[in-house]
Amino acid sequence: MSLQRKKKKCANSACDIEFIPAQLGQKVCGWACGLAIAPANQDKARKALADVERKEIKVRKEKLKSRADHMKDAQTAFNAWIRERDIGLPCVSCGRHHNGQWHSGHFKSVGGHPALRFEPLNATRQCAPCNTHKSGDLLNYRVELIKRIGIELVDWLDGPHEPKKYTIDDLKAITADYRAKTRELKRIQA
Repeated sequence: MSLQRKKKKCANSACDIEFIPAQLGQKVCGWACGLAIAPANQDKARKALADVERKEIKVRKEKLKSRADHMKDAQTAFNAWIRERDIGLPCVSCGRHHNGQWHSGHFKSVGGHPALRFEPLNATRQCAPCNTHKSGDLLNYRVELIKRIGIELVDWLDGPHEPKKYTIDDLKAITADYRAKTRELKRIQA
């Protein structure tokens, strides 16, 4: 038993020929019409496929992230906000204005005092040489920090603090919050 195929109109708008398809899914009358419509369809299809793949990759990468990866993202967002918040201020340790690289220097180190990791009073904009090569130059840092926030708050930073255990959801919220704050500061300063 042979099946009779129905006539189709060629998908190439310049052709308008009716043809009997030789294969299932055939949309054009011949290879010339197929080549004529291929570039436009392929570009659209490639872009759509690339968008889907990018989104899928992003979702998969997010699922693979560990708590440490989320902590790093949150720290990066916090540090960017500190640098943006203190833009225009001199280095907290040496008092210089320069065109070099700026860091977010923590008065109480993140490793030694993890409870103060995301405390805005504990971090200020600091030049890279002071933060990296002079280990924060803490003596001068403390003197300037007292001028900026007062002795009571510096004493509070020196005091004991309850340890904090951040969940992944906490870290995602911190990251989103500080990214939004950074965007807002950039918008205001522009």
